[in-house]
Amino acid sequence: MPKEFKTINEQIDLLKSRGLTISDDVLEEAKQFLAKNNYYRVSGYTLTLRDHDVFYPGTTFQNVMDIYHFDSELRNMLLWAIEIIEVNIKSRYAYLFSRDYGGLGYMDPSNFTDYDSYISLIAKVNKSITTRLNQEAYLQHYIKDLKEPLPIWAYVDLFTMTDISKLYKISSESLKKTIAAEYGLTHNRASEVLTNYLHCVTIIRNLCAHDSRLFNRLFITKPDLNKKELKLLNKKNNQPENDKLFSYILVIRRMLIEDEFSVFKSKLTALCAEYPFVGMKHYGFCPDWEKLI
Repeated sequence: MPKEFKTINEQIDLLKSRGLTISDDVLEEAKQFLAKNNYYRVSGYTLTLRDHDVFYPGTTFQNVMDIYHFDSELRNMLLWAIEIIEVNIKSRYAYLFSRDYGGLGYMDPSNFTDYDSYISLIAKVNKSITTRLNQEAYLQHYIKDLKEPLPIWAYVDLFTMTDISKLYKISSESLKKTIAAEYGLTHNRASEVLTNYLHCVTIIRNLCAHDSRLFNRLFITKPDLNKKELKLLNKKNNQPENDKLFSYILVIRRMLIEDEFSVFKSKLTALCAEYPFVGMKHYGFCPDWEKLI
């Protein structure tokens, strides 16, 4: 049976009937909040505050807004960190690839391990040249002025985080290992682990870019953490809880230099102080995370 349309006032009444406290001093703010953010979307942030459709005693609409705003600000912080990672991996890739294959080596499919994936990826990136040509001076310089193909160090700027992750995956094993070593990964599975890291960063980037909820989210793709990192995770059924955001933040820590992650951690600590109601356990954080990472 299809759900019936409900006005904002009816949505407020429904929440109250389910035990959510909405005091008069936040009533107008609550109405505006629901109008701006969509009742269905907001309900996803209340899952830890209720048992099925009944809110736990003492739960307020302010609690809901705190979780929602915290999650929003956390996404912005993660995008800041991921931008650094994206620029860095593209720069390292272009430098090391051109050293081995030359500036135009990316145009040769034989330099990659999966022909079909290569053709699909290059076609996608080349298509973006058309849409960005009138917006980017460097594209106009190469294509209109020089009438030359873009060298890899310019071409890579067209790549999204998803694109560079896919390009790394289909690169030669020797190149992948060389790049992985730049991130301190030198063991036998180094390229496999970095492939996983880049995929994880891509997942978080896409969720944040589309304003998707991170609070209490379970991830299908699990980060390839080492034994020391796995020990930092909360336990579920006596196994590391490797399917929540905290695992992905450990990956981000690996991909940033120490000073960069220190800035991210300071911002996150300040955000937690601003919204003390929000339980970090719902993001998979261990109790002493501030001391341990």
